[in-house]
Amino acid sequence: MIKTVSKLVLVAALAASFGATSAMADAGKGQKLYSKKLKKACGFNGAKMAKKHTQAQWKKINSSGKLADEIKKQCPKAKAVKAKYLKDLYDFFYNYASDSGNVPSC
Repeated sequence: MIKTVSKLVLVAALAASFGATSAMADAGKGQKLYSKKLKKACGFNGAKMAKKHTQAQWKKINSSGKLADEIKKQCPKAKAVKAKYLKDLYDFFYNYASDSGNVPSC
């Protein structure tokens, strides 16, 4: 009985970890999205965009639901960003923020 319960818990934990991994945002995908959808309209690369704020500032902007507004503020010529792209763009901006010490290759 205990062995069966232990196996069930292990299988459930393993399944949950796979689900959580696929649901997470991806900085690499965000970088590609920026290059493809925003770079031309913004007039500068993703590194410059990410460096406009610190990680704490990007976190606050995102958690307040203002990321799309901030993108539009920084890039007025850009089309509205689809909501499905915001998580990845946020992850990219956060990972390459001015205080992150990281430099993207775009």
